[in-house]
Amino acid sequence: MKTRLAVVICLLFCFGFALAQEKPYKQAENIVYYETEGVGLVMDIFTPAGAPNGLGIIDVVSGYWFSDRGKIEDHRKAGMYDVFCGRGYVVFAIRPGSISKFTGGEMVQHLKQGIKWVKEHAKDYGVDPQRLGITGASAGGHLATLTVVTAEPAEQVKAAGIFFPPADFLKWGDGLPSYDRIGALFFTGGIKGKTEEEVNEAARKMSPVFNIKPGLPPFLIFHGDADPLVPLQQSEELVEALKKAGDSAELIIKPGGAHPWPTIAEEIAKMADWFDKNL
Repeated sequence: MKTRLAVVICLLFCFGFALAQEKPYKQAENIVYYETEGVGLVMDIFTPAGAPNGLGIIDVVSGYWFSDRGKIEDHRKAGMYDVFCGRGYVVFAIRPGSISKFTGGEMVQHLKQGIKWVKEHAKDYGVDPQRLGITGASAGGHLATLTVVTAEPAEQVKAAGIFFPPADFLKWGDGLPSYDRIGALFFTGGIKGKTEEEVNEAARKMSPVFNIKPGLPPFLIFHGDADPLVPLQQSEELVEALKKAGDSAELIIKPGGAHPWPTIAEEIAKMADWFDKNL
């Protein structure tokens, strides 16, 4: 009797452990969405293990304008795919290239090609191509935002949920960002040999706040008030510019939030709620 009870307990434990380890998504890695200069650009696609909701999210995978596979792991650890796929979303985690190879303008064009690819293949994943959201954090949030505000109709999404994005390279908190560090975002090879006028014009083109126009999709932006890398002023200025153009924008400030913060999965869940309503 004791032996039989021990076996039952063991089976129940193992079954419970297996359930705990089961992911709410299936992951397809390195799907090529575009090719440039002989280089294939790729995305991972996360499909829900449960019932799909027919909606898709573009996840812009970039940190400090690098999009290596480690950035996808960062998003996984933050709960991005658990939350969205758990709601039934298909997530297209697009890697737009890195600053060591491409400029910011080129990365934006790559993202636009990725959005076109998703729309062309949406039916293969049970997704409505007219009901796509986009998200990104930090550099990924910058690229996502710049893509949305400069998109042509074929490249447009329906809603944008963004975390702590750089938005104005001509005003960075109380000063300017280090152009020596991010010059390759503006020009191939960096800012060496460029005039101040050329640098400022390139910085302006890379700043979402100077590219905003009426009729954009709604924005939801999260930003911590203790962010040591991207000043809160960046999101405040972005939301102000969107509202001034007559666009819908909301900023939620995370008290004590850094870059990111330990409980960011809670904000991702709030963003999923928002996407549920806006998609």
